[in-house]
Amino acid sequence: MKVLRDWVDRHRRYHHLDPRMIRYAATLALVCYPLFYLLRFTQSSPGYDDWALRLIAMAACLLMLLHDRWPSALKPHFHLFIWVAPIYCLPFLFVFTSLKNGGGPAAVANTLMAAFFTVLLTDRRNAMVMLVIGFTSAFAAYWVTDPHPQIPLDYVARLPVLLLVVAGAALFKHGLERAVTIRVRQRYGALAGSIAHEMRNPLAQLKQCLEGIERGLPSPTAGQSPQALTGECLDGLYSHVAQGELAVQRGLQIMAMTLEEVQARPIRPESLGLLRAGETCARAVQEYGYENATQRSHVSLRVECDFVFRADETAFLFVLFNLIRNALANPGVRVQIVVDAGRVDVRDDGPGIAPEVQARLFQPFHTQGKTGGTGLGLAYCWRVMKAFGGSISCSSYPGRPTCFRLTLPLASAAQRETERKTALAKARALFDGRRLLVVDADAGARFLTRHKLAFFGAVVDECADGEQALLLLAQQQYDLIMLDLHLPGLDGYALTERIRAGHAGIDPNLCVVAYSGEPVVVAQIKARKASMDGFVSKPSEQGALLLALCRAMERALARDTGQQPPLLAGRAVLLADDNAYIRQTVAASLRHAGVAVVEADSGHSVLSRLATMDRCDAILLDIEMPGMNGLEAARAIRASAMAWQRAPIIMLSAHSGSDILEEARRAGADDFLTKPFNLATVQARLQALSFSSPPPPRELERASRLEAAANQLLDIKRLDNYRRIGVLDELVVDYLPAIERLLDSVEVAAQAGDMKACCEALHSLVGMSGELGALALHRFARKCYIPLVEQERWPDPADWVTALHTLAARTRQALDTCAASAVLAKA
Repeated sequence: MKVLRDWVDRHRRYHHLDPRMIRYAATLALVCYPLFYLLRFTQSSPGYDDWALRLIAMAACLLMLLHDRWPSALKPHFHLFIWVAPIYCLPFLFVFTSLKNGGGPAAVANTLMAAFFTVLLTDRRNAMVMLVIGFTSAFAAYWVTDPHPQIPLDYVARLPVLLLVVAGAALFKHGLERAVTIRVRQRYGALAGSIAHEMRNPLAQLKQCLEGIERGLPSPTAGQSPQALTGECLDGLYSHVAQGELAVQRGLQIMAMTLEEVQARPIRPESLGLLRAGETCARAVQEYGYENATQRSHVSLRVECDFVFRADETAFLFVLFNLIRNALANPGVRVQIVVDAGRVDVRDDGPGIAPEVQARLFQPFHTQGKTGGTGLGLAYCWRVMKAFGGSISCSSYPGRPTCFRLTLPLASAAQRETERKTALAKARALFDGRRLLVVDADAGARFLTRHKLAFFGAVVDECADGEQALLLLAQQQYDLIMLDLHLPGLDGYALTERIRAGHAGIDPNLCVVAYSGEPVVVAQIKARKASMDGFVSKPSEQGALLLALCRAMERALARDTGQQPPLLAGRAVLLADDNAYIRQTVAASLRHAGVAVVEADSGHSVLSRLATMDRCDAILLDIEMPGMNGLEAARAIRASAMAWQRAPIIMLSAHSGSDILEEARRAGADDFLTKPFNLATVQARLQALSFSSPPPPRELERASRLEAAANQLLDIKRLDNYRRIGVLDELVVDYLPAIERLLDSVEVAAQAGDMKACCEALHSLVGMSGELGALALHRFARKCYIPLVEQERWPDPADWVTALHTLAARTRQALDTCAASAVLAKA
């Protein structure tokens, strides 16, 4: 059986990349078998009637064509079937009927045709085995079934011719396979060399960044005492992190571009949008991963006549990155990007390109002389520009400057107006009636920003520094604050820290957007580290400002509402991947969303884990695993009788070719994710699945109980977030005694008539209760605090201190219940 499995597996691999050969052969046989049968009636002596045998062969061909409709239990045996069926349909059937008809020229021709098609349908080793099995079984069947078996002499006499034809066909197939193998190996070698060549620079940049981070770290000590970093060191570390992130992005872009071109993926129409050429080219020049500052100084941009065109921004940036990279491959070369009406020219003063090279410059696997290149980059550029409705051309001569011209169709006035109205409508729907605060020391900048935001339908307030902003935020509820990072006194980072800490009752989930003229890459890293929701480069056009604010507001609203996939809480997911790091990161992300995760590292482990699981709502399967791979495991699950036979399956793989997608679909997969993937994408794909049953009742009961508590005393969204990251118990233990001490201080100060001490204690109580999620206590403490600060009078009612103690006691009880329910949820 092992030998048979090896032959069948070899046959499967032969047809793995393109199974259409089997379908074409089956279709041809379905047509030819009945036609050739009818030809026998044109002869004076029809001979042996093989209609029943032909019907069996036609049924086998029909089964091959209807493979997708096979029962799940039979699909795993499809490759064995398509290995056996050609043996019957070709060598066995043709030789058996030839012997039954007593030989003759027609019999010899039929035998030769059967041998030819058998060699054509599979690899040469399998062809020899299948011919031997078919011929031998045909002779045996003839000898057993015929009452007077007799081997025709003319048939035997032509056996040397048959052997010569088979040997010649085998040698021809061997030569063809070898030529294809060598060609594929050369292409793969060139592709691997190209990727290694292109990835060397970003990896070298990343290494330099890590070395810079290492230099910026303080000297190590054996103790655990804190070590200070100077502001200059911190700025250097942020710069190195930003450059490292750019290097990683560039490496991912190179891999994405290569895969896009190799697999010839089309540009998705929904990804197209209106772009301003000058702004997009400026972004390309700014974000390209230069090796050093000197190389950066050699690239410039000149906008002579800006224009708007319709394209996919990421793909167009890839085109510009590729042209810049090709030009900078020659040391000391200067590059200038010129934007004019309807075109973008990328010019360099390099050595030029020979005419014979230009003729095939945009063809895959042709290069302009770089070692280790494949030419896939320029082929990708050509395909992308064609998808945009534009073109790319090259003008160059040896020893003279080179110019790559990108010609782009101009967006019509109607298209631009439609796009503008759509964007404004989206912004108005998002910001209409909301209150925004602009914080900037420059009065002119505040005026321009307020003017740009006036179209959104929002109420816009403004102030000049961080202290004024804190006062406004304490007095008024805002939906978004847009602030300069370099404010006098309290800078933008410190102001954001106060906001996120819930200072003076400010909503910690307020949407914060940085608006600064700092270098974009470094400022974005800092803004993200400071828990800001977005960053806008100053100065910014209205369109870019609108887009950035919409994205930031959507992100803040998602965070404010605790937007986790609602169907994931309480779900059970089996995660299978032989890479322990991937399992760890994906499992951690899912567990934060309330998912119970069971891990496996192989296909066999998947089946054993499924057999012991009480519940399985979805299965994440890596394709490449040792032993039984993901595809085999998926087929086994679908063919089994276990309870989770129909559970949704999402395949994970670093390969994304159409053949892999098709094989995953046939194996029973419901979705497919290409590595590397975003963890949020995993959650989104799971959320999009149609689950067969609701979450467990215990999880629903817990959610209802916590929601009821939230309506009375607690900020349940904040507490649930603490629970997900595992700090709820610690906060309850630390904060409740501190709140009790603050209440005692408030009471002592109130009895002594010390308004200043009472204000200080209440101020701390407002911040601490808000941070803990004690919603009712926070609101009442703030209500008491405001008259003390603003009107310098004691709050109402007279028993307000007693009311604070009572509310604190109820809050403690509710928090204890919440913490206990969190422990149960973890158990």
